[in-house]
Amino acid sequence: MTVEKAIFAGGCFWCMVQPFDTQPGVISVVSGYTGGHVANPTYEQVLTHKTGHTEAVEITFDNDVMSYEDLVNIYWQVTDPTDAMGQFQDRGDNYRPVIFVNSSEQRTIAEKSKAALAASGRFDKPIVTQIETAKPFYPAETYHQDFYKKDPSRYALEEAGGRAQFIKSHWHKN
Repeated sequence: MTVEKAIFAGGCFWCMVQPFDTQPGVISVVSGYTGGHVANPTYEQVLTHKTGHTEAVEITFDNDVMSYEDLVNIYWQVTDPTDAMGQFQDRGDNYRPVIFVNSSEQRTIAEKSKAALAASGRFDKPIVTQIETAKPFYPAETYHQDFYKKDPSRYALEEAGGRAQFIKSHWHKN
């Protein structure tokens, strides 16, 4: 078993857990905050847009079962890589799309994947998702963890807010 971590931001972390949590080789998916300048921020602090943090998920995975490249490919399918200031109904810099890399190998994989997506012609707008060096990751409060399991009806409403339609229109073409 080769255990690694990946950190992705793509809108509200509530909607970023389930697509990864259900994959083989994924050990855990934790909702949290990263990329800011305040240690151990709270949800309320992050919402002020004064801490510099982005809502993100930290994925612990077995690279022998699920590769980092596979996780990046899933990431592209659950985010809008053309929207720099949020995702779907989630607006603001704390919802921006970012791949936070933990190594030069992860950076190479993410940059190559981003270039391939840009060259694919799938999107009419430029791919603006940032690739940044990982900063400390702070787990969110307990009530934010495993939201899709704790409140499935609210999760369904959040998904209906644009993410599900976007995914269907951009990734399920014949």
